[in-house]
Amino acid sequence: MDNEGRMHQKQLFGIIPPLVTPFRQDGTIDYESLRAEVEHMIRVGAAGVAVCGSTGEGHTLSTEETRAIVGCAMEAAAGRIPVIAGIITNSTASAVERGRAVAGLGVAALQVTPPHYVFRPDDEAMVRHFAEIAGGTGVGVVIYNVVPWSYLLPPLLTRILRESDGVIGVKQSASDMKALADLLLLLEEAGILGKKRVLSAVDALLYPSFSIGAHGAIAAILTAVPEWCVELWNAVGSGDLATAMVLHKRLLRLWNAIDAPNLPANTRTVMAMRGRQGGVPRPPMPVSSPAQVEKIRLALAE
Repeated sequence: MDNEGRMHQKQLFGIIPPLVTPFRQDGTIDYESLRAEVEHMIRVGAAGVAVCGSTGEGHTLSTEETRAIVGCAMEAAAGRIPVIAGIITNSTASAVERGRAVAGLGVAALQVTPPHYVFRPDDEAMVRHFAEIAGGTGVGVVIYNVVPWSYLLPPLLTRILRESDGVIGVKQSASDMKALADLLLLLEEAGILGKKRVLSAVDALLYPSFSIGAHGAIAAILTAVPEWCVELWNAVGSGDLATAMVLHKRLLRLWNAIDAPNLPANTRTVMAMRGRQGGVPRPPMPVSSPAQVEKIRLALAE
């Protein structure tokens, strides 16, 4: 990991939107829109950005596309905020290969999903998997704990974080606030909470996530309405709980409108309604349906 990557690793706090990948109708990537999104996130006060994750449809990207997207985001950020690179793949070797492709670009961390194709590794194999990715790339790894059938429980996550210096944090997803709370508690009891990062991807419950000690968030709703999420983070941090509650309800209404299997498409719909270009999803993901568009419109209007 280079010095810029190490510096930004220490700054992984607060609102870190996971950007959509702005695909054109022909499937190519609109890098001008991607650069504009990075600039927008900096302008509204985001603490960083993540690319090539679930919201960015990283499962559809080649290694070459991943490197190009990360490179574009790094150039647009120009050292002002950290950039996290998503890796969604099913073997240790392919994760290392993709991580090495972006390691030299100065990314702050790799956001890595567990292997998720049918066969779940046992706990020992899972420990080795993440340690070998960190060791093989020289970049800090944030475990993206999202896959229901390859889910890592808090004791296993704590073990991985304790045993591997290169695994620097967890992005806790799957709408599981109990797991988030247990993980924070276990890391505190292990004496390593201050050395690791626990980031919430429980989109519906960012307010309680921040209130119980999450170091920040990487979640699709941050990309949809980053201004609201930055305001919520600041309100919780300053103890302005009345404002935080208003924002929580606003975010919850919007989340209830966009939460669907085509979440990246619905995130783009919010962006478009707010004057930003997110392109279209990559097939076979469908665009927002007319019913979804109307629900989103009403949630924003409220």
